[in-house]
Amino acid sequence: MLRQLVSHNDDIKRLVEKGYAVAIDGGYLIVRDMPYLDSAKALQWGAFVAKLIFKDSTTVQQEDHQILFAGSVPYGIDGKPIPNLAGGPTTLALSDDNKDVIVQRSFSNKPIASGAYTDFYHKIDSYLTNISGPAMALYQANPYTFRVKETIPDSVFKFADTMTSRAEIVELSAKFKDDVVAIIGLGGTGSYVLDFVVKTPVKEIRAFDSDYYHVHNSFRSPGRLLSDGELGKSKADVYRDRYDNFRTGLSMTAKMIDGTCTDDLNGVTFAFVCVDKGSARKVIFDLLLSMKIPFIDAAMGLQKHDGRLSGAVNATRYTVENAPELLIKGFSQLVDAPADEYKVNIQIGELNALNACLAVVRYKQMRGFYREDIPYDHLMLGIGDLKSAGVPNE
Repeated sequence: MLRQLVSHNDDIKRLVEKGYAVAIDGGYLIVRDMPYLDSAKALQWGAFVAKLIFKDSTTVQQEDHQILFAGSVPYGIDGKPIPNLAGGPTTLALSDDNKDVIVQRSFSNKPIASGAYTDFYHKIDSYLTNISGPAMALYQANPYTFRVKETIPDSVFKFADTMTSRAEIVELSAKFKDDVVAIIGLGGTGSYVLDFVVKTPVKEIRAFDSDYYHVHNSFRSPGRLLSDGELGKSKADVYRDRYDNFRTGLSMTAKMIDGTCTDDLNGVTFAFVCVDKGSARKVIFDLLLSMKIPFIDAAMGLQKHDGRLSGAVNATRYTVENAPELLIKGFSQLVDAPADEYKVNIQIGELNALNACLAVVRYKQMRGFYREDIPYDHLMLGIGDLKSAGVPNE
């Protein structure tokens, strides 16, 4: 990533050529080996961290005039804190590759003449003068160490995950790094689950569906329809083409999961079951439970009543431990209904998306990404009153 940015951004290139110890961490520019004085005027070493805003996959710009600092409060030769550095204590989690950089505070200092830094070179050079100048004068400390660090990217994404860095949730996103997620069924709900999970930094995604992509599928799935290249193809091929340029670790298989598919699910750590046929759901449940794979059953039931649609979307969390009790309570339909309106024609895109949201949020709660005040095993959201009802894990 650093080499790419140096090749396409003159200001980053100038920092490297001058000798700054530059590194890139996702959506952040790191500059190590910044000397400064502490309150006793002893020499210390810190690092600057600045947020990168990606204009495209290879060119970046600043977000603002602020900067983060890995170090304590910097002092001048007069023994007083360096003035005009607004901001305050803050923290930021970086990746394991740069865990030596421990951000402790933020600074906000605008150039007097222009009120804004022209680029990253101007910004880093200016903050160096203010913060490191006293240490350079007193100790002849040299910040130009040429200690460039080219981090080997381990991201599953094929471009920088600037969403995670902008939201400052790097440490939370790391909770997914070892997960291998199976999505069984790529219909209305399953296609939205796929869209959400593709953008989650799980290690691997395996999706399964034996059906073909037709016009009605485009009305209840995310993304645009390429009418001359998608209609009539398998759903597996359609969604592979849509997401292949987004991330690695993505496999789409045009098959139906049944009791013989243990090889397909070996290594899976979590699964989403998004099928609308009760008998197929039962076979999948039996297989997942026999393999000790926790899963969420995402389902919805809609009925036409008094000229309007009503019903609910459900997300039921199954583990080896809770499955016997939940299966007895019948939260998931495991037999084929003789007259199944939902299967025939009642699926609505926004409700499929809502069902998928409910399922994915529950999964992320299980991984500790979202807060979970009540660990519901079964959660239902009614369409008519938009009220939720849940069965907590006892």
